[in-house]
Amino acid sequence: VFNTPGANANAVKELVLCALFLTSRKIAPALDWVKTLKGQGDQVEKLIEKGKGQFAGPEIQGKALGVVGLGAIGILVANAASQLGMEVYGYDPYLSVEHAWRLSSAVHLSPSLDEVYQKCDYITLHLPQTKDTKGMVNGESLQKMKDGVRILNFARGALVDTDALLEALGQGKVAAYATDFPADAMLGVEGVVALPHLGASTPESEDNCAVMAVDQMKDY
Repeated sequence: VFNTPGANANAVKELVLCALFLTSRKIAPALDWVKTLKGQGDQVEKLIEKGKGQFAGPEIQGKALGVVGLGAIGILVANAASQLGMEVYGYDPYLSVEHAWRLSSAVHLSPSLDEVYQKCDYITLHLPQTKDTKGMVNGESLQKMKDGVRILNFARGALVDTDALLEALGQGKVAAYATDFPADAMLGVEGVVALPHLGASTPESEDNCAVMAVDQMKDY
């Protein structure tokens, strides 16, 4: 049995970068709101200028991003975010030598999750689901994070405790949550950017998987 690790890494990285902007600038609700102006004719421009303030949001440049898990995807996200002007903190107690060589020298390696939680405005998860990582974002860990933190989960849905996350959103502790694995309770909730598992949904990822699988079979 073979798998194709890393074949979709760039596709997921690009979607995570997209989510950074989606959680910051309220782009999705803004798009929905503009559609409601259909039929207003000459008033559309005035209505847009009057209503745009409700969708204001911060820029990512200069903000701190915590990347939890520095595997094939996490490294690409960390390096790209650093190039976009973010202060990046990476955490991975199992960082391999190969991956360490690929990590930008601008990325700070954090000795603990607590440092990531305390310093970062954005936190993105890139680690497998195990008995140790399941529910790692919970009521206790959320309280360690900065007020108004934005959390991105494009790894596994169960890494985040849904009830705790929704409570933190309601309290304003979490400003936004983007995920590729939405639970039913999250759908339609303000502040949640829910995507239908689009991480690997690119023709390039499919090609990469096919080529990698063939190469592995030939090697075998």
